[in-house]
Amino acid sequence: MQRRPFLLAVAGGLFLPAALRAQGAAEIGTAARPLRVGVTSGVHAQVLEQVRDVLARENFVVKITEFADFIQPNVALAGGEIDINTYQHQPFLDAQKAQRGYDFVPVGKTVLTVMGVFSRKVKNLADLPNGARVAIPNDPTNGGRALLLLAKAGVFKLRDGADFKATVADIAENPKRIRIVELEAASIARSLDDVDAAAITGNYAVPAGLNPLKDGLAVEGADSAYTVLVVTRRGDENKPWAQKLARAYADPAVKAFVEKTFGGSVIVGA
Repeated sequence: MQRRPFLLAVAGGLFLPAALRAQGAAEIGTAARPLRVGVTSGVHAQVLEQVRDVLARENFVVKITEFADFIQPNVALAGGEIDINTYQHQPFLDAQKAQRGYDFVPVGKTVLTVMGVFSRKVKNLADLPNGARVAIPNDPTNGGRALLLLAKAGVFKLRDGADFKATVADIAENPKRIRIVELEAASIARSLDDVDAAAITGNYAVPAGLNPLKDGLAVEGADSAYTVLVVTRRGDENKPWAQKLARAYADPAVKAFVEKTFGGSVIVGA
């Protein structure tokens, strides 16, 4: 009999935090329940830190979780470990939804990290030797993106109608027998000395000291379809916290930071 009040107290103690957690979940953006945002390390994390600081002026709290690859931020979003993420463009999102069955939707646009083709061995892509090794990302959408950029630069020709889903099998004419080396996107900049040229997205090029606009032998234009999105689970896209995060990317302070820091190799809201 003496132990019963203790058990009731334990039960009550368990119930109260659960109620508080439920309340906190309805108040996303507070100190008690920050908005949990997933992002890849590098450029996107740097920009998100500025967005976080802008929102802090409104007492809106953001907790940033950085990931080292392109897969885990969506895994975490699907698993409820984060509320929203910002690192992927529409073609990549479409591919992830098709492959993994995610029910995700975009909320708004953030920045375009311009893809460029770099080389430490030639100063013009026309000077690539026969049999040159060219590295591209091994994920389907950025790989296709790289192939399109290389084809536009005249390195080879793709079959008619090839788009961002293009693969090496879509190379229709390759007079120099260029060899495509598919690598993890995050590792390509570190492998630049080992290949003749490489297609690198801005979020990995910039931290490696490469500026697509200054150093790129071929560079995407502002009309690229690869602007990064704010993405969340279906049903959350119109929640105030999701809209607030997306709108913050257009804040003048964020735009000024991007322009000053990246010198045009990253474009806001392209």
